[in-house]
Amino acid sequence: MASCIEKAELIAEESSIQETTSSLAAKKEMPLEEPVINLPEPDSELNSSPTSTSEPTTNPDEATFIFGERHWRVRGLAKNLSYETLKIQLRILRQSATNNGYHLDTLDLCNAKHRQSFIAQAVSETALSSEILKRDIGQILLALELQQENLIRQALQPKQQLAPSLTDIDREAALALLRDPQLLDRILVNYEQCGIVGEATNKLIGYLAAISRKLDEPLALIIQSTSAAGKSSLMEAILAFVPAEERIKYSAMTGQSLYYLGDTDLKHKVLAIVEEEGAEKASYSLKLLQSERELTIASTGKDQTSGRMVTQEYHVEGPVMIMLTTTAIDIDEELMNRCIVLTVDESRAQTKAIHELQREKRTLEGVRRKLDKTGILELHRNAQRLLRPLRIVNPYARRLTFLDDRTRTRRDHEKYLTLIDVIAFLHQYQRPIKSDSGNDDRLNYIEVTLSDIITANRIAGEVLGVSLDELPPQTRRLLELITTHVTDECERLALTREAFRFSRRDVREWTQWSDTALKIHLHRLEEMEYLLIQRASRGNGYLYELLYDGEGLSGGKFMMGLIDPLKLDYDASQSGQKEDWSGGGQPSVRGISGHGQPPEIAPEALCNKPLKEGIINLSQQS
Repeated sequence: MASCIEKAELIAEESSIQETTSSLAAKKEMPLEEPVINLPEPDSELNSSPTSTSEPTTNPDEATFIFGERHWRVRGLAKNLSYETLKIQLRILRQSATNNGYHLDTLDLCNAKHRQSFIAQAVSETALSSEILKRDIGQILLALELQQENLIRQALQPKQQLAPSLTDIDREAALALLRDPQLLDRILVNYEQCGIVGEATNKLIGYLAAISRKLDEPLALIIQSTSAAGKSSLMEAILAFVPAEERIKYSAMTGQSLYYLGDTDLKHKVLAIVEEEGAEKASYSLKLLQSERELTIASTGKDQTSGRMVTQEYHVEGPVMIMLTTTAIDIDEELMNRCIVLTVDESRAQTKAIHELQREKRTLEGVRRKLDKTGILELHRNAQRLLRPLRIVNPYARRLTFLDDRTRTRRDHEKYLTLIDVIAFLHQYQRPIKSDSGNDDRLNYIEVTLSDIITANRIAGEVLGVSLDELPPQTRRLLELITTHVTDECERLALTREAFRFSRRDVREWTQWSDTALKIHLHRLEEMEYLLIQRASRGNGYLYELLYDGEGLSGGKFMMGLIDPLKLDYDASQSGQKEDWSGGGQPSVRGISGHGQPPEIAPEALCNKPLKEGIINLSQQS
């Protein structure tokens, strides 16, 4: 009886083994489940989907995978822009008639321990075998690596904002602006129509400096003023005329930030920084970019193939036009001598004009002006887009003169020559394009005219003359105010200047400046020997004596050392090469551009008469 029972158990065991073997064989022959993969849609040029893909999800940072009853979801893929990690949020959801479950966790798919931990937890939550989960995660990993490759390649591509295509109407309007004989005057009028009153010289030099970004050696600007004087408004007004794709604006910069931009992200663009203090850490790279017109840095990084630390080189190409604003009285000397320093008009008359404009904005005329502003700005942006990269040849270059008493004038001389070039460059549609076939490559260029030099001399007297002064602009302004008050008081009291004394309190009452600012500026005037300090007859106070005689206060600002354009004109006429005035037609209405045939005014009047606000007809000036 026992032997029969043992025999029956042996037969049952053999039958069970056969069933198990046939079941394993069937599973081995059964094909793998074809997954349904739902990945975020990559760029069309970089599309390399690994398997059959269904419609993409609406969320570009999410991907779904379906393996029969197993639904997988991946989030956070877009943040993985390094080949070393693949940190994501992964969820497995099992939906079947007999068993449901899910597991959610955050892990790095490139880390084997993270994958094993996820599988172990998912097995207990979903009742799936570890082999099935391991196989699913393997296919997900392969698909996500391809998608990560696409994301990294897209991130490394230069992000250049393309210029919009111009319609025929927009193009003709922009060309009409560039061909206007009174182009510089029209620029100032358009500034006023856009709500920027006064500051004629600053607006004009700002516009020309922004245009210089297209040259090989652009200008650089520092706009300096006290707080709330309008330096940021002036910067915004200048930038508004520049096409959006050709300007970059930052509030602050770190020390190494410029080095890691794209190779051509700054090339022939305007780089504006709201406050010079915000770029203090990047001052070295800014100075280097301005003088060398390129940046190169060697940095250590990990090689993607070997994983070893290697030296990598980053290169940023220039040239770039740099624009800064600051409230600092003392500016970095090395940065300042590379830039043109503009000071905002802080006079009472300018404040009154600004108040009137602010009130006008609330009127119907102000609303209309705001609507017209959009069209004016777009017109100038289109015009700047049409400026072609032509060479500038100055036939008068060898006969020009400049101060050479200080080494700093080596850089200021270059600013002066660039100012002449950019004026000619802006008027390229009013000049014949010449060619030189002496080299292998054909050289197209336009020539500087005498009127360009006259205009540059006028602007240099207003701008470069200030930057070459031995005193900072605000200190020089205080000196002018003190000189005016001392002269008036000496006349009223019938005293000589040597006998007149005044205190810091007197200066504070005359100028309404703060005591802190006066301490700084008066101390600088003492050191530069414009003021002589003496002890008061009573008490321990101090009094000042003015030693400055008022040089430069009469007439407009001027810059010594520049050649009289009359001599250039005379030399050209003697050699039989007297040129026509650019643009032809009537003279400039403001007397600053120097374009048009001037029938009733000599060129020396153009050089000596300062820039003024308001519309002035040169033919009526004496």
